[in-house]
Amino acid sequence: MPASDRPYAYAQPVLRITDARTGETVDAAPARRGLTRVEAHAPAFDPTALRVLLVADLLVRALELGGTPVWALLIGERDQAELRAGAAALGIRPFEDSRDAASGLGEAQVIHVVAEGGPEPDGVRITVAPVHTAPPPEGADPAALRLALLARRRGEPAQLDTASLADAHDTLVRWRRAVSRWAHQPSRPVPDEVRGELRTAWEDDLDIPAVLRVLTKVETEPDLPDGARFETYAYADRLLGLELTRDLGAPA
Repeated sequence: MPASDRPYAYAQPVLRITDARTGETVDAAPARRGLTRVEAHAPAFDPTALRVLLVADLLVRALELGGTPVWALLIGERDQAELRAGAAALGIRPFEDSRDAASGLGEAQVIHVVAEGGPEPDGVRITVAPVHTAPPPEGADPAALRLALLARRRGEPAQLDTASLADAHDTLVRWRRAVSRWAHQPSRPVPDEVRGELRTAWEDDLDIPAVLRVLTKVETEPDLPDGARFETYAYADRLLGLELTRDLGAPA
């Protein structure tokens, strides 16, 4: 999968999401560089609420990668401290807690992220399927927990159990070790084709499992220089937030 001599046929990237109110696909940021407000609705602390925050975090990251300014708010009345602590453990960036702070900033778009069966605010709304735990993943590696949740599209229920968490943990260990090894080789740009596949995946209704499949392909593509593998994983991790470069400089 070598880099092409001509630009990849991928112009004007636009993140599009499915509005749960209408079932139609809409632009997440219809006004160029206009401020988008993302509201994560989490009424109380539970695994599904944390998944709502994770999806909101991914939406914010994807918008920012496309050059859209974003204001992210946490909407809820209970368990705020627990929600924020759980979100921080999962690598979710902090949310503001007041709509008033964004008043007068000329928002071009407001997107609500809610759990299935949850609040139904006016405006563009994306829904998140529930999380089932069997048994509850107490003491689980937060990064493995994040990856296990990313491995399912947000509209599909997520099952967090010993097997899924072990698989996510093993994948993280393998990828981090590989990234650390690739970093010793001369840097190479992310191939245009690969960059296009990544952007097409996450800009198609935040299809994160498709992003992960691209990384799996890049990991084993025989014609790709290791330096390009490294840059690809570092680039994708700006969205995924898995700290894939964490082990750089660690002993082999």
